[in-house]
Amino acid sequence: MLKIKNASKIYKLGDVEVPALNNVTLTIKEGEMLCIMGRSGSGKSTLLRILGLIDSPTKGKIYLSGKDVGKLKEKVRSRIRLETMGYVFQEYALLSELTALENVYLPAKMLGRWPKEYKDRAITLLDAVGLLNRMKHLPRQLSGGQQQRVAIARAMVNKPEIIFADEPTANLDSKAGKNVMETLYWLNKNYKTTIVFVSHDESDKKYASRVVRLLDGRIVKRKPI
Repeated sequence: MLKIKNASKIYKLGDVEVPALNNVTLTIKEGEMLCIMGRSGSGKSTLLRILGLIDSPTKGKIYLSGKDVGKLKEKVRSRIRLETMGYVFQEYALLSELTALENVYLPAKMLGRWPKEYKDRAITLLDAVGLLNRMKHLPRQLSGGQQQRVAIARAMVNKPEIIFADEPTANLDSKAGKNVMETLYWLNKNYKTTIVFVSHDESDKKYASRVVRLLDGRIVKRKPI
Protein backbone atom coordinates (compact mmCIF):
# COMPACT_ATOMS: atom_id res chain seq x y z
CA MET A 1 0.00 0.00 0.00
CA LEU A 2 2.66 2.52 1.10
CA LYS A 3 6.42 2.09 0.93
CA ILE A 4 9.53 4.15 1.42
CA LYS A 5 12.80 2.81 0.08
CA ASN A 6 16.28 3.85 1.22
CA ALA A 7 14.90 7.11 2.58
CA SER A 8 17.19 9.58 4.32
CA LYS A 9 16.44 13.05 5.62
CA ILE A 10 19.05 15.70 6.40
CA TYR A 11 18.10 19.10 7.81
CA LYS A 12 20.46 22.04 7.34
CA LEU A 13 20.98 24.51 10.18
CA GLY A 14 23.19 27.12 8.59
CA ASP A 15 26.33 25.26 7.54
CA VAL A 16 25.56 22.31 9.80
CA GLU A 17 23.86 19.18 8.46
CA VAL A 18 21.65 17.32 10.93
CA PRO A 19 20.69 13.76 9.89
CA ALA A 20 17.19 12.82 11.04
CA LEU A 21 16.57 9.65 9.01
CA ASN A 22 19.20 7.26 7.68
CA ASN A 23 18.51 4.87 4.78
CA VAL A 24 15.13 3.63 6.00
CA THR A 25 13.07 1.12 4.03
CA LEU A 26 9.57 0.36 5.28
CA THR A 27 6.42 -1.15 3.77
CA ILE A 28 2.99 -0.54 5.29
CA LYS A 29 0.29 -3.05 4.42
CA GLU A 30 -3.38 -2.30 3.95
CA GLY A 31 -5.34 -2.65 7.19
CA GLU A 32 -2.29 -2.50 9.47
CA MET A 33 -2.15 -0.60 12.73
CA LEU A 34 1.54 0.22 12.85
CA CYS A 35 3.25 1.78 15.85
CA ILE A 36 6.52 3.70 15.42
CA MET A 37 8.48 3.91 18.67
CA GLY A 38 11.81 5.34 19.75
CA ARG A 39 13.54 7.81 21.99
CA SER A 40 13.22 11.56 21.56
CA GLY A 41 15.24 12.57 18.50
CA SER A 42 15.24 9.09 16.99
CA GLY A 43 13.45 10.25 13.83
CA LYS A 44 9.89 9.09 14.59
CA SER A 45 8.08 12.28 13.57
CA THR A 46 10.34 12.78 10.56
CA LEU A 47 9.48 9.29 9.33
CA LEU A 48 5.77 9.93 9.85
CA ARG A 49 5.90 13.23 7.96
CA ILE A 50 7.64 11.58 5.01
CA LEU A 51 5.19 8.67 4.97
CA GLY A 52 2.32 11.18 5.09
CA LEU A 53 3.71 13.23 2.17
CA ILE A 54 3.99 16.29 4.41
CA ASP A 55 7.76 16.29 3.96
CA SER A 56 10.09 14.83 1.33
CA PRO A 57 13.20 12.72 1.91
CA THR A 58 16.60 14.14 1.01
CA LYS A 59 17.25 10.81 -0.68
CA GLY A 60 15.07 7.79 -1.39
CA LYS A 61 11.72 6.87 -2.90
CA ILE A 62 8.09 6.95 -1.75
CA TYR A 63 5.52 4.64 -3.33
CA LEU A 64 1.75 4.80 -2.84
CA SER A 65 -0.17 1.89 -4.35
CA GLY A 66 2.91 1.13 -6.45
CA LYS A 67 3.24 4.67 -7.84
CA ASP A 68 6.29 6.83 -7.13
CA VAL A 69 4.82 9.93 -5.43
CA GLY A 70 8.01 11.38 -4.00
CA LYS A 71 8.72 13.82 -6.82
CA LEU A 72 5.18 15.02 -7.51
CA LYS A 73 4.43 18.74 -7.39
CA GLU A 74 3.09 20.04 -4.10
CA LYS A 75 -0.34 20.77 -5.60
CA VAL A 76 -0.70 17.11 -6.57
CA ARG A 77 0.66 15.90 -3.23
CA SER A 78 -1.82 18.15 -1.45
CA ARG A 79 -4.69 16.60 -3.38
CA ILE A 80 -3.46 13.10 -2.53
CA ARG A 81 -3.28 14.04 1.15
CA LEU A 82 -6.83 15.38 1.14
CA GLU A 83 -8.30 12.43 -0.76
CA THR A 84 -6.46 9.45 0.65
CA MET A 85 -4.85 10.44 3.97
CA GLY A 86 -5.93 11.70 7.36
CA TYR A 87 -3.82 13.30 10.09
CA VAL A 88 -4.01 13.51 13.88
CA PHE A 89 -1.48 15.71 15.68
CA GLN A 90 -0.61 15.85 19.37
CA GLU A 91 -1.72 19.50 19.61
CA TYR A 92 -5.14 18.70 18.04
CA ALA A 93 -4.86 21.48 15.38
CA LEU A 94 -8.55 22.40 15.55
CA LEU A 95 -9.70 25.83 14.34
CA SER A 96 -10.81 27.73 17.43
CA GLU A 97 -13.62 29.65 15.72
CA LEU A 98 -15.30 26.54 14.30
CA THR A 99 -17.58 24.11 16.12
CA ALA A 100 -16.67 20.44 16.47
CA LEU A 101 -18.98 19.63 13.55
CA GLU A 102 -17.47 22.35 11.34
CA ASN A 103 -13.93 21.24 12.19
CA VAL A 104 -14.77 17.67 11.20
CA TYR A 105 -16.32 18.44 7.82
CA LEU A 106 -13.81 21.13 6.79
CA PRO A 107 -11.51 18.77 4.79
CA ALA A 108 -14.53 17.41 2.87
CA LYS A 109 -15.71 20.95 2.17
CA MET A 110 -12.25 21.74 0.80
CA LEU A 111 -12.68 18.90 -1.71
CA GLY A 112 -15.92 20.45 -2.94
CA ARG A 113 -18.24 17.69 -1.77
CA TRP A 114 -21.99 18.30 -1.41
CA PRO A 115 -22.87 20.02 1.92
CA LYS A 116 -25.48 17.43 2.91
CA GLU A 117 -23.04 14.61 2.16
CA TYR A 118 -20.17 15.99 4.24
CA LYS A 119 -22.39 17.19 7.10
CA ASP A 120 -24.08 13.80 7.37
CA ARG A 121 -20.69 12.11 7.27
CA ALA A 122 -19.34 14.41 9.99
CA ILE A 123 -22.34 13.75 12.24
CA THR A 124 -21.93 10.00 11.78
CA LEU A 125 -18.25 10.20 12.71
CA LEU A 126 -18.85 12.37 15.78
CA ASP A 127 -21.39 9.80 16.88
CA ALA A 128 -18.82 7.05 16.28
CA VAL A 129 -16.26 8.77 18.55
CA GLY A 130 -18.87 9.48 21.23
CA LEU A 131 -19.22 13.22 20.72
CA LEU A 132 -22.56 13.67 19.01
CA ASN A 133 -23.81 15.75 21.95
CA ARG A 134 -20.79 18.05 21.62
CA MET A 135 -20.99 18.77 17.90
CA LYS A 136 -22.01 22.43 18.38
CA HIS A 137 -19.29 23.12 20.95
CA LEU A 138 -16.17 25.17 20.17
CA PRO A 139 -12.76 23.63 20.90
CA ARG A 140 -12.33 25.72 24.07
CA GLN A 141 -15.51 24.12 25.41
CA LEU A 142 -14.07 20.62 25.03
CA SER A 143 -11.52 18.71 27.09
CA GLY A 144 -8.18 17.71 25.57
CA GLY A 145 -9.38 14.15 25.04
CA GLN A 146 -12.57 15.34 23.39
CA GLN A 147 -10.63 17.67 21.09
CA GLN A 148 -8.40 14.79 20.03
CA ARG A 149 -11.42 12.63 19.24
CA VAL A 150 -12.79 15.48 17.13
CA ALA A 151 -9.44 15.50 15.32
CA ILE A 152 -9.77 11.75 14.72
CA ALA A 153 -13.26 12.22 13.28
CA ARG A 154 -11.90 14.99 11.05
CA ALA A 155 -9.13 12.68 9.84
CA MET A 156 -11.79 10.14 8.80
CA VAL A 157 -14.19 12.49 7.01
CA ASN A 158 -12.83 11.95 3.48
CA LYS A 159 -12.76 8.17 3.95
CA PRO A 160 -8.95 8.00 3.84
CA GLU A 161 -7.01 4.88 3.06
CA ILE A 162 -4.57 5.66 5.85
CA ILE A 163 -4.41 7.80 9.00
CA PHE A 164 -1.19 9.17 10.50
CA ALA A 165 -1.19 10.04 14.20
CA ASP A 166 1.84 11.79 15.70
CA GLU A 167 1.99 11.24 19.49
CA PRO A 168 -1.83 11.50 19.71
CA THR A 169 -1.87 10.97 23.50
CA ALA A 170 1.17 13.06 24.45
CA ASN A 171 -0.84 15.99 25.86
CA LEU A 172 -3.48 13.88 27.59
CA ASP A 173 -3.86 12.24 30.98
CA SER A 174 -3.87 8.43 31.11
CA LYS A 175 -7.66 8.05 30.97
CA ALA A 176 -8.12 10.42 28.03
CA GLY A 177 -5.11 8.87 26.29
CA LYS A 178 -6.62 5.41 26.64
CA ASN A 179 -9.90 6.65 25.16
CA VAL A 180 -8.06 8.12 22.16
CA MET A 181 -6.07 4.94 21.52
CA GLU A 182 -9.19 2.80 21.86
CA THR A 183 -10.95 5.08 19.36
CA LEU A 184 -8.13 4.64 16.82
CA TYR A 185 -8.13 0.88 17.44
CA TRP A 186 -11.91 0.73 16.95
CA LEU A 187 -11.65 2.63 13.65
CA ASN A 188 -8.93 0.28 12.46
CA LYS A 189 -11.00 -2.80 13.25
CA ASN A 190 -14.43 -1.55 12.18
CA TYR A 191 -13.60 0.75 9.25
CA LYS A 192 -10.52 -1.29 8.18
CA THR A 193 -8.57 1.98 7.96
CA THR A 194 -4.80 1.62 7.95
CA ILE A 195 -3.32 3.55 10.89
CA VAL A 196 0.28 4.56 11.53
CA PHE A 197 0.92 6.16 14.89
CA VAL A 198 3.98 7.44 16.71
CA SER A 199 4.30 6.88 20.44
CA HIS A 200 6.92 6.92 23.19
CA ASP A 201 4.57 5.13 25.61
CA GLU A 202 5.29 1.39 25.79
CA SER A 203 1.69 0.70 26.86
CA ASP A 204 0.44 1.89 23.45
CA LYS A 205 2.10 -0.96 21.58
CA LYS A 206 -0.71 -3.33 22.63
CA TYR A 207 -2.99 -1.57 20.16
CA ALA A 208 -0.63 -2.20 17.24
CA SER A 209 -0.50 -5.10 14.83
CA ARG A 210 3.21 -4.32 14.35
CA VAL A 211 5.83 -2.19 16.08
CA VAL A 212 8.76 -0.50 14.33
CA ARG A 213 11.52 0.95 16.51
CA LEU A 214 13.91 3.73 15.52
CA LEU A 215 17.28 4.61 16.93
CA ASP A 216 19.40 7.44 15.53
CA GLY A 217 17.31 7.56 12.37
CA ARG A 218 17.51 3.84 11.63
CA ILE A 219 15.09 0.97 12.10
CA VAL A 220 16.39 -1.44 14.75
CA LYS A 221 15.39 -5.06 15.10
CA ARG A 222 15.19 -5.11 18.88
CA LYS A 223 14.16 -2.73 21.61
CA PRO A 224 17.20 -0.49 22.38
CA ILE A 225 18.72 -1.13 25.81
